[in-house]
Amino acid sequence: MDAVRLIVTSGRALAAGGEVPDVLTEVWQVQALAQAIGSRLALHGPPELRGEAVGLSELAARGCGVLRPGGPAPGARADQLTELGDARQALMRLGTLLGETGIALVGIACAADDEATYWQCVEAIDAADESRDRVLEMLRKLAERDGELLEREAG
Repeated sequence: MDAVRLIVTSGRALAAGGEVPDVLTEVWQVQALAQAIGSRLALHGPPELRGEAVGLSELAARGCGVLRPGGPAPGARADQLTELGDARQALMRLGTLLGETGIALVGIACAADDEATYWQCVEAIDAADESRDRVLEMLRKLAERDGELLEREAG
């Protein structure tokens, strides 16, 4: 399945909400998807994105580690990733999804009854925010590259 379809599926699952453990599992799914997309971009993406893509993969892995689901680990939706498709489109949607993930985590943290859940959410918010920063930097680099290509074609 291509990255955009997986991102849309993850966004719908996150928006569906549910109980706290369900939302945390969906946040874990988003981080696993960000990790897979980062890894794929690092290996097969445009050269100017590879450093940031490695960083995205590492940050998202940290987010997954913070959010280890209780009980048996669910199958990662990210395992279905077969192609990136349009890198710009995938990154734009992933950035939006990571922002939504942070918002969901803030809601859980504010309502947390126990300190462990609160701190788990704070660490996951940090990982999602840093992952989103990497995605935005990759989008900036793509825009910069496209601007340079246009200048060469016009010149």
